[in-house]
This record gives sequence, C-alpha cells and structure tokens, in this order.
Amino acid sequence: MEIKGVLALQKRQVLILFVLLGLSQAGPESVRYSVAEETEVGSFVANLARDLGLGVEELSSREARVVSDDNEKHLQLDLLTGDLLLNEKLDREELCGFTEPCVLHFQMVLENPLEFFRGELHVKDINDHSPMFLDKEILIKISESTSSGTTFLMESAQDLDVGTNSLQNYTLSPNSHFYIKIRDSGDGKIYPELVLDRALDHEEEPELTLTLIALDGGSPPRTGTTLVLIKVLDINDNAPEFAQRLYEVHVLEDTPAGSWIITISAKDMDSGNYGKISYTFLHASEDIRKTFEINPISGEVHLRSCLDFEVIQFYTINIQATDGGGLSEECSLLVKVVDINDNPPEVTISSFTKTIPENASETLVALFSVRDQDAGDNGRMVCSIQDELPFFLKPTFKNFFTLVSEKALDRETRSEYNITITVTDLGTPRLKTQHNITVTVSDVNDNAPAFSQTTYTLRVRENNSPALHIGSVSATDRDSGANAQVTYSLLPPADPQLPLASLVSINADNGQLFALRSLDYEALQAFEFGVRAADRGSPALSSQARVRVLVLDDNDNAPFVLYPPQNGSAPCTELVPRAAEAGYLVTKVVAVDGDSGQNAWLSYQLLKATEPGLFGVWAHNGEVRTARLLSERDAVKHRLVVLVKDNGEPPRSASVTLHVLLVDGFSQPYLPLPEVAAAEARADPLTVYLVVALASVSSLFLFSVLVFVAVRLCRRSRAASAGRCSGPEGHFPGHLVDVSGTGTLSQSYQYEVCLTGDSGTNEFKFLKPIIPSLPVPDTGRNIGGNENFRNSFGFNIQ
Repeated sequence: MEIKGVLALQKRQVLILFVLLGLSQAGPESVRYSVAEETEVGSFVANLARDLGLGVEELSSREARVVSDDNEKHLQLDLLTGDLLLNEKLDREELCGFTEPCVLHFQMVLENPLEFFRGELHVKDINDHSPMFLDKEILIKISESTSSGTTFLMESAQDLDVGTNSLQNYTLSPNSHFYIKIRDSGDGKIYPELVLDRALDHEEEPELTLTLIALDGGSPPRTGTTLVLIKVLDINDNAPEFAQRLYEVHVLEDTPAGSWIITISAKDMDSGNYGKISYTFLHASEDIRKTFEINPISGEVHLRSCLDFEVIQFYTINIQATDGGGLSEECSLLVKVVDINDNPPEVTISSFTKTIPENASETLVALFSVRDQDAGDNGRMVCSIQDELPFFLKPTFKNFFTLVSEKALDRETRSEYNITITVTDLGTPRLKTQHNITVTVSDVNDNAPAFSQTTYTLRVRENNSPALHIGSVSATDRDSGANAQVTYSLLPPADPQLPLASLVSINADNGQLFALRSLDYEALQAFEFGVRAADRGSPALSSQARVRVLVLDDNDNAPFVLYPPQNGSAPCTELVPRAAEAGYLVTKVVAVDGDSGQNAWLSYQLLKATEPGLFGVWAHNGEVRTARLLSERDAVKHRLVVLVKDNGEPPRSASVTLHVLLVDGFSQPYLPLPEVAAAEARADPLTVYLVVALASVSSLFLFSVLVFVAVRLCRRSRAASAGRCSGPEGHFPGHLVDVSGTGTLSQSYQYEVCLTGDSGTNEFKFLKPIIPSLPVPDTGRNIGGNENFRNSFGFNIQ
C-alpha cells in the first residue's frame, strides 16, 4: 500500500508540473514600459488602468496591487487615477549590471474575482558613471631595440554604463614616440593598445610618463585617466609563449576559498633576466580581482573568495606573461561555475484570506508564487499540501498557484485549519521549503450576549475621586470573531430626574463602570440604571442587566454645635448658685452631625476648665453638671471648653466655650459686661507676671543673706584659730548698746553685741533686740558719745 501511495503522489506532482508548463505558454500578453534610471520617486510611468482596459473604480473595489518578481517594491499603483508610479529610485547598474536590456518583470493582481496581468519595465541607462582605471599607474617596459609599429597591451578602463554611455574611445597625451590603437574584442568591448611610433633610445630617454584618457559616449562625455610609465630596456628579442591560448576549468560553486584551480605556464627562449616570466591578470574587472589571484612566479591560480552560481555563472580572465625584458604575451582562462543544489525553494504569499465564512463554497484562500535560484533540475519544483484537507492547489501561470477551498465548511466541526504548503525541488539532494498558514472558519451571528448575572450591586464611598473605577459588568457571546465582540452602553434611567450622564460612564469595550464626579451621600444614597450588551454581528444581538449603585457614607462632616450659639456678639454666661448640690445641671451642649451611622455618633468631654474637678460633662448627652459642692473659696467666674467628637475614622471634632458665674442668688444681675470681662481676662496674665517677679526678688535676697553669713563665719573661725579676738583684751561679757536716736532707725533699739574674749566662746547673737527699759551697766569704758564703735560684722554704730 505504501508503494502505491508513493506512485500516486509522483503522478500528481508530474501532472502539476505539466500544467504549469502549459500555463506559462498560455499566459496573457505582457504590457511593456520604459523609464530612465535615477528617475525621482513618485514619477509617472504609465496609466496602467487605461492600458489594460480597466476602469479606475475597479482598482479599489477589486483590491488591485503591483507585485514584482524579485519581491522588491519598485513600483506602486495609484488606485485613484490608475497611474503606475515609481516607488524608489532605480539604479540600472545595481539591478542588472552589464546585462542589456535591463528589464524588471511585475504583475498586477486583482482580487474579487482573481485576475493577473504581466508587465515589463525597461530601465534605460543614463551616463551616471565615468570610465575608471583600476590601476592608477601602468608600468610598461620596452626594449630600446623594439621596432616602430610594435603594439603593447594595456589595462582597459571599466565603465558601469552600457550602450552609448559605455566606454567608447581612448586617447593619449601628446608625445613623439607613441600613439593609441583601439582594438575591438568582438563582444562590444574595446581595449587600448600602445603602439610605438618612433624607436626608443635608452641612453637618450630611459623613462617616459604618459597620460591615458578613457572617454565614454555620453552627452556630455565622462572621462577617466591613468598614468603610463614607460621604462626603456636593453635588447630582448624573445617574448614569452603560452602552452595554449585558451585554458578552461570547471569549478563547483561550493569550492572553499584558497583552493587551487589551475596552473598557467609560459616559456621564454631568452636567458637570464629576460627569460624570467611573471604572470598577471590583464583587463581584469574588480569582481575578478576579488575572486581570483595568480602567483606571479608559478602561474598558479587560486580562489580568493567563494563562488556563487546564482550571481555569476562564468569568468573570462586574461592572463599576461611578461619576461624580464618587458616582452609579454597573453592567454585566456575560462572559469565555469558549476551549480550545486544549495538554494531551497522560496514561497512568497501575495494574497491571503485568513477567515472564511462557514457557509461559503470554493473560496480563494491564498495566492502565492514559488522560486528556486538554482538551475536545471536543481531549479525545478513541485508544490503540494496535505491530502486530508478540504483544500486544493490550482496553478495559474508560471510559478504561481492559488489555494482554494473545495466545499462549504462547518465551523462547529472544525473552526481552524493549519495548511502546510510544501515546495520541493528536483535536485540532488532534494531541498524543500514548507510554509504554514492558518485558515479560520468564521461563524454566523446566532447567539446574543449573556450577562454573568441579571442584577449587579456596586458600592462606592462618597467623596470619591472623579473617573474612579467602581465596578464592572461582564457579558459573553458564544459566537466567534466580530459576532462575539461585545460592546456595552448605558440605558436611559427610569427616573427622568436622575442625571445619569453626569454620574457614571461605561467602557464600551470591557464593561468597566466609572464615577464621573464626586458623589455625596447626604445628597444621593443610591440609584439604579440599565446596561445593554450588544455584539458586532449583522444584525446585532443584545441583552440587558440592571445595576444598583449604593453610596457609602464617609466621615466628611464635623459636629456642629447648636447650643450654646457660637456666632453671638457676646458670650453666653450660665449662672450657678453657690448652694447647688453635686450633680447640679449647669447647661447642656447640643450638637448635630450631617453624617450617618457611627460617623454621626457624638461624644462630649471637658477639654479645659478654670478649676479642674469642679464641673463635669456627660459623654453621651453633653450635659454639664457640678462635680462637687461649691465653697466660698471657689472663684466667681469659670471658663469651660467642651470638645464634641464623632465616632468616624478618623474622627472629626468641634469645641465650644462656656462661661459660668457662681452667684449667691438670682435676685441681682451678675453677668459682667463684655468690656469688663475682657479687661479681667487681660489682667490675669499681669497678675501672674507680678507674682513671678516678687518670688524672684525674695529668692535673690535670701540667697545674698546666706552668702554674707557664711563669709563672716569663715572669718571668725580663722580668727579663733589664731588665739585672739577683734574686741578689747580680757573678759568682755555681753552688753546692751543703745542706738536710740543716733542711727537711721525709726525707734530706739538695744542690741547685745558679743565679742570673743578669753573664754574662747564663738557664740554671738546677731542684732538681738533688748528691752529698752533695762539699765546699761557702767563698765568704766566709754562706748557712747561721739566715739565710733565697729562691731564684728563691720557695722559702725554711733
């Protein structure tokens, strides 16, 4: 069975190959245009719609576009006018090199229905390159015995332009020995040859320097120059001779760099220096010099870089053999690059329909092209997909295929197909490329969106920030694609007075609800509205759900004191009789809070009082009562500060000041005038200042007296230790001194002065007053009169 399956697959691939070959011959005739290289981007090429007989309106409706064979976007199609415009500057040399004519192939593809047109764009050359010599200086050695008319081969210039813009002529700077002869190789290329017009004389002029000028055929012409250095040598009558004039070698394109290719050999009959031969490339382009190198002594040719058959298929190399006397000969080396199967096929998708309706039959899914850069069997390809899929490949013209569905599909059976396009070449070994595409089967709109619940309850705290996300509604649709894409919207509220448009908004894509402004619980506690969910099908299906929003209270209102009033011009004074019992109701603080719940639960406490412990405040009802019996020592006026605080988080509070006046009865008005109360309030701080000042002066005075007494005691102690006293010698008991009328005191006093005598006692009495009636004994010494007496403390008593 496996052998039969392989044979069936091979028959199918051969059939597709023959169909491709037949369609390539039967394709529509191509339209041809031309444009000069380096033309500006956006330049007009042709009106493609008119040339193909199409209406301009068909271009947009049929999704017309231009596709190049090399997958580059060289051209663009203006769908409004049908004009074919340049999408980029074209460089003929970069696109085609020396190939002429330079033709870019493109196709115009029309969808709905599918139609193809082939086109060619001929890129015309302009003279944008000057001839260029690869060598800035050409050295030629010529024997002085060389006869007139002898020709010397020279390096040619390179010009990237083609046609008349390519290299056309050579000229030589004026001189008396040489002129230039142009040689046509027969393949459109010309080479300069230096011809000796007059014999040279080594002794007269050993060296000559000439200028070789290359001119192209442009208008105006471009030129390139190089120096020709002529060295006149002695006689050399034998030129080198190659074993054969043409060498040919085949090299595989995967030959590594550095490999030996061939050895070129030449002989010279001369001896000595004239018989030594050196090998060089002649008229070699830059590509040749980058790819090959020759050993100047042995003539071995090696690869410098790898070959690529897809870029260049063969090289023609001119090799020059020069002996030591300057005579040379040339031969040609033809290097043919042998292709190997090193490039897998390429698949380019030009058009692809990702989604197919399940009720559509024989639908165009994809348009693609295949390409293989190899040659021969290596470049021949077969294309296939999996057998079990309800799709088939339909060849259109050369290397173009369409992928088409065979019949109507069933999304419920299978909603997605993974198709692998396999392209295999016929080389050895075979290379293949696989390209995977996924086709989705779309559904019809037969299911309405369904909410996850019929009623939603959302809670949001008041004083929210604008655009706050407060919740979401969600609906799902069992359909697929656009039929399952749900959009949400708000329904008009049942209450026309409800400003729903300014309260909430809904995200049409995901059903998220947002509060548009800050909500106030005191103004609006709850509201309802409807939400509609609709799909994007045709016709659209929808369903509805109800949303109830509850506004939660926030502690945003501080307590407000109703009594006592806080905006009066004069404070309210409460009168309390001094005979009041403990618990006497003085007054009641009344406050309210605009919040609700625990945010409105109020508590009262006494914050400040003139006399703590005399009054108290009930925490729950704000009643101010006496805490004990009043006494005569209690002040007449009292000032109380009551704090009212709610139970919110964080709590908010307010305070009220009460003035209480203690009275003996209520027969006379005791309320002080506001001016008197203010004066008393201002006097309180002054009294405090006076008391502080008096205490400070008393403390300073007491400290001074203590220091003075300590100093005197210290002096007496030192005197006693010396064994003498500051008074008269001998025993001197205490005496009474009368100082009446002689001092500054207002009345007469007597003082007992104790002076230290022989008894050795240090006891004294400081200014001890003595009864004035007591007599003063006469000791025989005159203490009164005008004689001054100095006591032990340093006072003079007269």
